[in-house]
Amino acid sequence: MKIRAFGLITLFTVCLLGCSMMRAQTLSANKAVVLRSEAELWSKGNLTVADELYSPDFVCHFVGGIEWTGLNGIKSAVLSHRTSFPDWHEKVEDIIAEGDRVVIRITSTGTQLGDFAGIAPTGKKITIEEFPIFRLAGGKIVEQWAMPDVQGLMTQLNAS
Repeated sequence: MKIRAFGLITLFTVCLLGCSMMRAQTLSANKAVVLRSEAELWSKGNLTVADELYSPDFVCHFVGGIEWTGLNGIKSAVLSHRTSFPDWHEKVEDIIAEGDRVVIRITSTGTQLGDFAGIAPTGKKITIEEFPIFRLAGGKIVEQWAMPDVQGLMTQLNAS
């Protein structure tokens, strides 16, 4: 009886460890997807990586009611933003993953050399904080809640 109980406890422990390791690998993979999006898509403007990192059903919910949908939505948003701020760069300061969610705190910088939200180019370099939350499924970003410091951005552009 003791041997059977020991065997069950050992099997249970192995299953728990295996599940924990698989969960850790998923969280690590999800973090890698988000970090790659920040580095390659947003900071370098490489639109081709969107097909690898984002689901065709992607939806971004912005504070204020704006939404981007699908691969064309994310690509258009990045292209438009990088037209306004060609040197746009996003530095990930913190990253936290739990379940299917990844949360990052980023510092974004850029110089406004194109029209932005009806504001003619100012040539001003801006710095803002952002706090996006991502939901991933099947190794791709399927949903995002975006919370940039829009007020700080507009103040730096003298538009508030």
